[in-house]
Amino acid sequence: MLQPRILIVDSHGANALPYARLSARLQPMEVRVETSLERALATLSRDSWDLGVVTARSGPTADVLYSALRKADPQLPMVVIDPRPGVDTARSCLQAGAGDYLDIARVETDLEDALVRLLTVSRHKAAEEVLRRAVERPYTYAEFLGESPAMRQVYSVIDRVAASSVDVLVTGETGTGKELVARAIHARSRRNTGPFVPVDCGAIPDALMESELFGHERGAFTGADARRMGLVEFADGGTLFLDEVGELPLPLQAKLLRVLQERRVRRVGARQENAVDVRVVAATSRNLDQMVERGEFRRDLFYRINVVRIELPPLRTRGDDIGLLAEFFANKAAQEMGRPVGGLSTDVYQVLRSYHWPGNVRELQNAVRRAITMTREPTAGVDDLPDEVVAAAGRASGPEAGAAGFFAQRTEHVSRFEKQYLTDLLARHLGDVSAAAREARLPRGTLYRLMKGHGLDGASFRK
Repeated sequence: MLQPRILIVDSHGANALPYARLSARLQPMEVRVETSLERALATLSRDSWDLGVVTARSGPTADVLYSALRKADPQLPMVVIDPRPGVDTARSCLQAGAGDYLDIARVETDLEDALVRLLTVSRHKAAEEVLRRAVERPYTYAEFLGESPAMRQVYSVIDRVAASSVDVLVTGETGTGKELVARAIHARSRRNTGPFVPVDCGAIPDALMESELFGHERGAFTGADARRMGLVEFADGGTLFLDEVGELPLPLQAKLLRVLQERRVRRVGARQENAVDVRVVAATSRNLDQMVERGEFRRDLFYRINVVRIELPPLRTRGDDIGLLAEFFANKAAQEMGRPVGGLSTDVYQVLRSYHWPGNVRELQNAVRRAITMTREPTAGVDDLPDEVVAAAGRASGPEAGAAGFFAQRTEHVSRFEKQYLTDLLARHLGDVSAAAREARLPRGTLYRLMKGHGLDGASFRK
């Protein structure tokens, strides 16, 4: 069991009261003593604590001191020790949530009982919180987040294929997480102690691809001044991830096929072959079936890598997973940026559900990070999203999109009325968008987006 962590705030320091003797008698615990409110607040901002003990000597009164600490950590159980106890102060502290209020003269007899009782309550609350999170948290798998039926099917296939040694083809649009699938397969396989070597086949120039994949001997070509191991050999004993395998030129496809069939590789300029024990997970956002029919991808290589195929669903088909991912990205971005943003507004979630997401999860993450970066409010709103997301979501919304502010159930009739209203509004203010926004009681950014959606420009209304 983890040791309880107790934060003590006492201007007289660690030896002022019998804290050490108490902690030794109770159970092993971590005790930290801060001698000022400022230092205690800094400590609370950095670390989590199970219990606080506050002694109000000079400076702020007990209720003021407790209030400041409670604001910093509302969940922290605290014992308040007052050298100048009073009924009103005691009532104020206890009503505000203090676990106990003690006269300093009774510390020797009462503090131990108070600590035991509050630590017990704290442990019970912690256990309840763990249980609640276990029930409420979204379904996760490896680095994936989501519980839609399509994703659960992906998780199931990964689990079944990981223990085998067959090669795998992962297909899906850009940004759906194909490399995450490859890493999940590697982590669950018997090769997980070996290397995971990712190769972006679309990022390496054709002239360098053969040397990068298979290596070369010294003097094999101009500039080859030393022997070099290729990426296929680097993956020996592990997993080779060939991302965007459809970008490989045909001559290299033939050499790769031989490596996969023989599990032997010959470096450029070498006479002998080296055995390699490697599993291949290939991925592509292109339609390899069509490429095979057009002669752009070797049929025999396609059959070789397509032993098991895992198709990743596009984000737009994953339903509530969009909201789960958006919430996760928002919290992560706020934490990384140190911004006190409490997530996304309800209207934002509705807009995100209405958007097509051609860039899938990667585009969603960027859109949410942009919203957290731009917002000036406690909760990021529609105006903080990228213009193209808001405009496209507005055009895509229909009766199935739910209630989403301006974007809810936008019938053709409502759309015509909205355009006419905006036209009259802008004409009345001679194209002054700020004045029009004030009359409409809309944020100026929202008005600009609505204008953009209807092809309206303020300049055309100026005389």
